[in-house]
Amino acid sequence: MNRFAAYFIRCLVILFGYAVAVLAASAFINVLFLGAIGFSAEETRWLANGPLVVTVPLLAVFVGYFAFAPSALLILATELLARRDWLFYALGGGVVAGIVLGVAWQSGDPDFAATDTRIILGIVGAGMVGGIFYWLSAGRWAGSWWQDSIDDGQR
Repeated sequence: MNRFAAYFIRCLVILFGYAVAVLAASAFINVLFLGAIGFSAEETRWLANGPLVVTVPLLAVFVGYFAFAPSALLILATELLARRDWLFYALGGGVVAGIVLGVAWQSGDPDFAATDTRIILGIVGAGMVGGIFYWLSAGRWAGSWWQDSIDDGQR
């Protein structure tokens, strides 16, 4: 039962880390959007108190939906390989964003695909920010359940 509890807690930590990563990527996209539109500092303060409270979680739902499958594969690989360095997660987040962009491009809908270089780089940057925030919240302990079971001699 002890192992089951460790696996269950690790799965909860992974889900929490994914939620934090998605919210961070969404906030990054929102901040990029504010900069691209050209809001002044006073308008940005006003937006941070109201509309961003709604748009960040709403965009996070879409980011989480589109990035779930490639992120799950990346998280599984990092757990099995026990990778704990931040650079691996940052680059992995960029790769996940690239996969999401590739799937959008292959969808055949010209309105859905991102073709502007600034938008593509912004989305890849958001993936990298999400990867770093996943590392901060859950990735630093990746594979800890695996290493403990090897050290105990139990498998």
